[in-house]
Amino acid sequence: MVPAHGGRAAEPVYRPILASRRGELEALCHLDGIDTPLLAPVLQVSTSDSYTLDALGRLPEGLVPAVDVSALPDAPETELVRWGVPLVPVIGLVESDRRLVAHGAAARAHTRRAVIRLRLGQDRAGPDATTAAVERIWRYARLVPEQCDLLVDAGDVCCRADVRVTEPRVRRLLEWARRHAWRSVWVAAGGLPPALARLPTDQPVRLDRWDWQLWQRLADLGVGYGDYGVGSAVPGADQPGDRLPTMRYTTDGAWWVYRWSRRGGRSDERVADLCRTLVSAPHWPAAGAAFSWGDHEILRRARRTAGAGSTSNWAAWSTSHHLAHVLATLRRPAWDSRAGPWRDGQPERGRRARPHRGGETRRAG
Repeated sequence: MVPAHGGRAAEPVYRPILASRRGELEALCHLDGIDTPLLAPVLQVSTSDSYTLDALGRLPEGLVPAVDVSALPDAPETELVRWGVPLVPVIGLVESDRRLVAHGAAARAHTRRAVIRLRLGQDRAGPDATTAAVERIWRYARLVPEQCDLLVDAGDVCCRADVRVTEPRVRRLLEWARRHAWRSVWVAAGGLPPALARLPTDQPVRLDRWDWQLWQRLADLGVGYGDYGVGSAVPGADQPGDRLPTMRYTTDGAWWVYRWSRRGGRSDERVADLCRTLVSAPHWPAAGAAFSWGDHEILRRARRTAGAGSTSNWAAWSTSHHLAHVLATLRRPAWDSRAGPWRDGQPERGRRARPHRGGETRRAG
């Protein structure tokens, strides 16, 4: 992504929206230092606990997450300025006046920046009403557009029909966004279905990355890329299910989902068998364990040099590989040349990025 304000080096190219659970936070804590400047994660905080604050304090130097506390009560104890760690507040269009003031204080205390998150499925007002909403944010938070990154959250995009319906809606929103001098503009969506427990077990199942295909179709607009990591964008979808060892492994156009019940009831045996199958698959990266911390941990289990881990560990390894894969893809010259600067004027009429060529796979559930 080319930032809205010019081509400075080491600008983020990827903004994943991640739940603030142990697995996702552990993956961020093990991020490679080379990748840190390129990542701008959004953490969705649903519970305020000591583990979250401790993990935020252990993030690699230079990685400053954006934090969304809209699911927490609007109370003094949830004010981000009190957390004592560098962060960027995430601001929704319908926040209370009190919370807007608190978010503005958090922005000034740390980075002097904020993320305004516009949710496609919830914020359905027309362009004039949306302008009034963001002007209210700037007024109460005492911010200006140049201090704000706009995150257009397209939500759940889990099939070809979702992509067809969502693309024109996002394009209309981006036309509206050109009215304002945003620091940068991003589009995020979630492509994983919410019901992985319905997938077959003991065999890799391929699922298309529809969120990635949506962004490819928008690449001519010069917007940044975001997704939901290896989680679903459907609220509450990632609650514990059957607790089978599960890996969600990202490739260029798809996820390969491994749910393993083979080898009986012993978790160590099942996870080892799953990991042996994964590391022998064609989509295992050429760099192998060096590709990411998560890939290193997967190889250790394949070789039976470490224990099976837990649901949090499996999510951490999957997320670690996913982050590394997306960053490696976005650093390719072919992608750098496809997305022009956001504020270089209107895109050419009719110009589209070529969509990813890949077979449509069935949606779980």
